[in-house]
This record gives sequence, structure tokens and C-alpha cells, in this order.
Amino acid sequence: MTANRSVSSEALLHELLPTVERSLDRHVNAATEWFPHEFVPYEEGRNFIAEPWQPADSHLPDVAQMALEVNLLTEDNLPYYHLAIWRTFGEDDVWGEWVRRWTAEEGRHAILLRDYLTVTRGVDPEKLEQGRMDMVLRGWTPQFARQGPLDGVLFTTLQELATRLSHRNTGAITEDETARRVCARVATDENLHYVFYRDLAAHAIAVDPSDAMLALKRQVVGFAMPGADMPGFRDKAKAMARAGIYNVRIHLEQVLRPVLETHWKIGDLDGLSDEAKQAREDVYAHLARLERIAHKLGEPLGPVTGDLSSDPVGIP
Repeated sequence: MTANRSVSSEALLHELLPTVERSLDRHVNAATEWFPHEFVPYEEGRNFIAEPWQPADSHLPDVAQMALEVNLLTEDNLPYYHLAIWRTFGEDDVWGEWVRRWTAEEGRHAILLRDYLTVTRGVDPEKLEQGRMDMVLRGWTPQFARQGPLDGVLFTTLQELATRLSHRNTGAITEDETARRVCARVATDENLHYVFYRDLAAHAIAVDPSDAMLALKRQVVGFAMPGADMPGFRDKAKAMARAGIYNVRIHLEQVLRPVLETHWKIGDLDGLSDEAKQAREDVYAHLARLERIAHKLGEPLGPVTGDLSSDPVGIP
């Protein structure tokens, strides 16, 4: 395909089919079957009716408790993520096979996190359920559901890596080995999903680099983590940022720069339209702005360091 012509959503989905097939085969071979009950210390469980939850029951640091709750509520939004990717990528062929598998794997994350927090009395179970009800009733649908598959593969790449980092960093600050294993297990799945979308996006960029740069500008400049509209999210996000769970510096240095520059190599794209060239400049300007913000805020990198964008798949 020529570099400059716009490709329809239907043509792009068809063009990407061989990559989807290869990536799904790789994903299935790399994924390890696991069960939530293997990670949850059920022997610690107590009756909440006989012994109502008290704040002193939780042994988690306050910010870790907050982060686990936010991460879980974000996972609880799964019905809306599923609907978005189902509508964007479709139910036919290997696309539908991927969407169904992704949804099944993501569903396990909420099961594991909720069981861990409930059994260990890590959070108030009533507030946790109220939060779940509120999250699902309000719903959060990613913008790519209205923008098309090109935006879809770009956003999901960034979001899956961001989620992986958030879970890994949360586990590292819990001061609890069981919680660390729980978070690492979820993060491993997110890594597999990230790698799938990252390589799919690289193919999509090669198919139509000009439209890809326009879409990339939309997704990078307008990026928002799922759950951003949950009650009290701003204050919770600030506390998590200070703790190095997820913040502007992490987003810039461990998500955007490595993916855009190392994996997708947007600086090397040729044959861009004038509009696409300007979009690339706008993306770089946004990265520079994030650098200034991170410096001003003095935000730390999280406890999990290194280039997680290139980690091999598998259990961390």
C-alpha cells in the first residue's frame, strides 16, 4: 500500500488479519493457565456479619489500599471495554476470537483482586461494592469506539502498558508478599495484551502512516486512564502519583517515549502528508510539555524501574 492514501476501517481490519493470527498464536503459547484461588489466602477469611469490617483490619498502607481499590474498579469497567473493542474490531474471523479471549482474561483480574481484598479485609467490602455499582452504572467508554480501529490499536497499546505499570508499582508498595504476587500476576496478563496490541499497531502504522500519525496525536494528546470520572479520582490520582504508582513522569518515560520512539519509531516515518508531519510535531511538543510538568511536580519514577515496554512476555 502507498504511504499517503487513506485506508478504510474495513480495509485496515482485513489487512491486519495475518498479524492478528500470528499475534494470537504467540499470545496463546505464551499465556500460562492460572486460577485466582491459587493466589488468595482463603485461610485468613472471616465472617463479616459476625465481625464487621473495621479500618484496623487492613494491614495495607493507605496509598496501597487506595491504589488497589482504584485498579479494581477500573477492571470492573470491563463490560464497556468489551463493547468498545467488539464494535471496533468485530466478532468475525480471528478478530472475534481475540476479543473473546481478551475479555475472558480481563474478567479474571477483577475476580482475583476482589477476592484478595475481601478475604484479607484489605478494604471496606461495602464501599467496594458501592464503588463497583457506581462504576458500572456510569460506565466509561474509550473514545476509540467512535474513532475506528486505527485509533483502537494505538490507544489500547498505551493503555495496556500503563495498566501494567500501575499494577506492578502498586504491588511493590503494598509491603505484602501476597499482594505483590497478585498484582504481578495481573500485570503479566496486561503485558501480554500490551505486546499483542503494540505489534498490531506497528503494522497499522506501516499500512497508513499519515492517518496513523493523525490518530496517534488524538490518542497521545487526549489520553485518559479508564476510571478518570470515578468519584474522588483526582485526589486519589494525586496520592498515587506522589507514591510513584502512576504519574506524568512514568507515563512519559516508561510508556510514551519507549513505545513511540523505540517500538514505533515515529521519527523515522517517511511519506507523511503535511498534516501528518504537523501532527508528529504536535506529539513531540506534547512530550516536551509533559517533561516540563513532571519536572515542576518533582514526580518520582515508580519502584519498578527499567524498560518495561520491552520486557519479554512471561511471569515477572
